[in-house]
Amino acid sequence: MTRADLDKQPREIAAMFDGVARRYDLTNTVLSFGQDRLWRRATRRALAVRPGERVLDLAAGTGVSTEEFGPDAVGVDLSLGMLRAGAARRPTVTLLAGDALALPFRDAAFDAATISFGLRNVHDTGAALRELARVTRPGGRLVVCEFSHPTNPAFRAAYLEYLMRALPAVARAVASNPDAYVYLAESIRAWPDQAGLAARLVEAGWTRVAWRNLTGGVVALHRAVRG
Repeated sequence: MTRADLDKQPREIAAMFDGVARRYDLTNTVLSFGQDRLWRRATRRALAVRPGERVLDLAAGTGVSTEEFGPDAVGVDLSLGMLRAGAARRPTVTLLAGDALALPFRDAAFDAATISFGLRNVHDTGAALRELARVTRPGGRLVVCEFSHPTNPAFRAAYLEYLMRALPAVARAVASNPDAYVYLAESIRAWPDQAGLAARLVEAGWTRVAWRNLTGGVVALHRAVRG
């Protein structure tokens, strides 16, 4: 089984997600106590897709998130294992293989873009955000749904305890590659807080950056507009 290191080399990340693809959706629901469904719904509402708009769903995995954005959405992921699992479960969803740092689309190809729980796994966060800006039209929208930092100190302490101790134990019971969830916990703990990610969005050229917390800051939705 494969567990990627925190230097996030694409080959390691892809292999790790290949290893969890078979039970990925179920494992996410169990580990999040069903909150993953609420986070997807909040992401869809924040992106506010209008009929006929083209949407890029980066780090789409099995396409469970892509399905939320309608028939004109395209899901892209680095892991062929995840894409194969998604194609079997969701044959009507468009899923393509691609690298966040070199997306296979022309400039300004999409009206809106989103990435859920994937930006944290990219080797170069700033380059990925610039690439998302490249393929989004001027005035287009971006929503980043990502794990973040709970704002209440007591809740944050309990959450970190769950991440580092309980989450790997639960993963051993339900996941097809439990070692991958050790990486998950470590990468969440090392990720910037809400203001830190907002600063990276601004540095990458996105404007009107704002965020709101979900589940007490366990997850944050960052919204931005392509200048």
